[in-house]
Amino acid sequence: MATVVFVHGTGVREPGFSALLGRVTAGLAAQRDGLRVLPYYWGAAHGATLAAGGASLPPPSGTTRGLGEGPAGPDRSDGTTAAWAVLYDDPYAELALAAAGSGPPVERPPGSVPPQQSIRALLAALAARGDASAAELGPGLARAATDLAAHPLLGPAADALDPADLAVLAARSLTARIVADALDADSPLVPVGATRDAVTDRLAEALGAPPRGTERGLRSYLLRTAGAVASRAVERRRRALTEAAHPAAGDILRYLSRGTAFREGLRDLIAGLEPPVTVVGHSLGGIIALDTLISAPLPQAGLLVTVGSQGPFLYESGSLPSLEHPAPLPSHVPAWLNLYDPRDLLGHLGAGLFPGRVTDVAVDSGQPFPAAHSAYWTNPAVYRHIVDHLP
Repeated sequence: MATVVFVHGTGVREPGFSALLGRVTAGLAAQRDGLRVLPYYWGAAHGATLAAGGASLPPPSGTTRGLGEGPAGPDRSDGTTAAWAVLYDDPYAELALAAAGSGPPVERPPGSVPPQQSIRALLAALAARGDASAAELGPGLARAATDLAAHPLLGPAADALDPADLAVLAARSLTARIVADALDADSPLVPVGATRDAVTDRLAEALGAPPRGTERGLRSYLLRTAGAVASRAVERRRRALTEAAHPAAGDILRYLSRGTAFREGLRDLIAGLEPPVTVVGHSLGGIIALDTLISAPLPQAGLLVTVGSQGPFLYESGSLPSLEHPAPLPSHVPAWLNLYDPRDLLGHLGAGLFPGRVTDVAVDSGQPFPAAHSAYWTNPAVYRHIVDHLP
């Protein structure tokens, strides 16, 4: 009887592991009868734990805590910070909000300057001065101002807002664009919030807004609106990231520093089985499986399947414990099927690194990242590819 050994990924613990194993077993059985699926549940024996109950984790950013103090109330600036996160992701987000609230065109007195014409002229003048007006943020102001002046939503936003409010919105858009470009370029220098806000005020005044302290209430209304939505999203994300930091991130660090026990456990399991054995590893499970099969021959294993795994990336970056680039894949490693979702940022390719030894196959879950990284086991195509390659 053919045996499939399933090696789970980071952060998987009971009761989730049993549910995952049941789904994998059912998925394989739907493609071929008679397969035996055995788990390698390394999470219980070797997975990371927080020995001090999480004392190393800072409190959520929405709370303040001094030495020896418990959690305090929410930080009122957190919504604003969250709104800036939205703008870094899309510098035109507020522009779209304002444009959505615009009504039908208003007939204006003869000879009056349309609001969009005025803001476009001010943006053109700002661009003509180069990047100096926002030098603390880095380069890119002139380009950002030119692009904003040409944006199709600027006209509707100008019709919906008071010119002073529009100036502030435009300034925030310019600031967000410059910072977003720096983040995209992996710049090691990003300004603190106080500098960002001071530059934004300066740009707003250059675009026709009154000095800070004399603005109308609407001046910060859109930012607060975006912030309220963003703050809730960031709070959800913060909880997810905190939970992901343990045990998922801890599992990776623990494996890379103390992986011998992980590999020995899998080796002992495979060595006691009758061939042919297929080893299927998801994410970190794929790294464990690859490392184990590289380290020493296991003749029982006839196929390695990695799914959404980072083994090729660790090898190329010099971080794979068992094999350092550019050393070739040992001849005793069995046929290797590497499944990846193009939208899964944690899935990597192996064929270019090990020509003729790895078969890369794309599987599309239709999910964005990070959902794509967890959607493999509900995708029938994954099971079809595995079964089609079984020895």
